[in-house]
Amino acid sequence: MNIKSASTLVSEALKDIKTITPEKALEKLNNNKCNLIDIRDVRELERSGRIEKSSHIPRGMLEFWMDPNSQYFKDGKIDMNKEIVLFCAGGLRSALATKTLQNMGFTNICHVDGGFGAMQNSGFKLVK
Repeated sequence: MNIKSASTLVSEALKDIKTITPEKALEKLNNNKCNLIDIRDVRELERSGRIEKSSHIPRGMLEFWMDPNSQYFKDGKIDMNKEIVLFCAGGLRSALATKTLQNMGFTNICHVDGGFGAMQNSGFKLVK
């Protein structure tokens, strides 16, 4: 059996997706130019807090919540006219999630390098 490692999948995804800095993500958020989506697990949000003005879509439900044909689709959860900016704790899951949404057909999408960890030190407001 020839199984790709998670790190290989992340490396491959990073070659195909757009990655932005936390500072660029903050600029987009402050200018109301993006949907900032936190894909961390709910337990991570409870433990660490969340970024103000971000939406939460757990990684495990992302494809279903974003698919208009899915019974789990969250109509109105995000503004499809704005860029989708994903982040996780450190940037690995969000890279994979960004690649998956690209595979679904989303084009105006990116993820934040360093994730929540880097964003905490880049001017984002945290809420509990």
